[in-house]
Order: sequence, then C-alpha cells, then structure tokens
Amino acid sequence: MPLRGWTPIAGDASRWQGGGGECLIRETRHTQAFPPLATQQAATGMANRLRVSLGKAGLGEVTTQPVDRDTTWAVLAGYVYEEGGARYRVSQLYLSDGGKLRTVSGSSAAGTDSPCTAGMREFIRYQAE
Repeated sequence: MPLRGWTPIAGDASRWQGGGGECLIRETRHTQAFPPLATQQAATGMANRLRVSLGKAGLGEVTTQPVDRDTTWAVLAGYVYEEGGARYRVSQLYLSDGGKLRTVSGSSAAGTDSPCTAGMREFIRYQAE
C-alpha cells in the first residue's frame, strides 16, 4: 500500500486510490530497456531527454528532475494532460528495475486542492522505489 488509507482499485495491487478517488497511483512495469542511472549526471541527461519527449507528446507544463534513490538515481516528471475535456496533473517517477523501465505515476484533477494530492506527490518524490 503506497499510503495510509489508500485502497487498491478492483483488487489490483498496482493501482491505488486515495481521497475518495480524487487521487490515483499506478505502478507500471514496462518491457522497454532502461539501464540504471548510476550518477546524477546520467539522471540529468535522461531528465532533459524526457522533458523534450513529453513536450513533443503534447503534454503541458512539463518539468523533469533527477532524484536520488540511495544507490542509484531516478527521474521525476511532472506534467498536465487533457482527456475528455478534463485536465489532470501527473507526477511520474521513472526507475530502472532490473534494466527495465518501471514507472510510478500519481494523478489528480488539475487545480484540485484535495488533501490527498500533497501526500501522493511527496510519496512519489521521496518514497516510491
């Protein structure tokens, strides 16, 4: 369980909701190669490439930064996307898991000040591994 009081969605241990469904966290394991980021410099380079890629994908307000994970580095991205006329703010952590990409994504409606958003973003930024 990512956060106290959060519940799995339909019994799926990779998808969680908090704040009565106002915030969502999803972990996704990809088949795409993603070598470990051993240095801050490598993570910064990946963050810069990711920022360009997400911008080209049409996402708004894109930010990226390297984040320290004890013995390795990860990349944290933030962006806004639109779907069905609604805007969502996303925090997404990109990690190497055995040389494959794993993401931990948190989302909530853009402009929402739900109490779950700060805890969700803090979890993704500092605790998700």
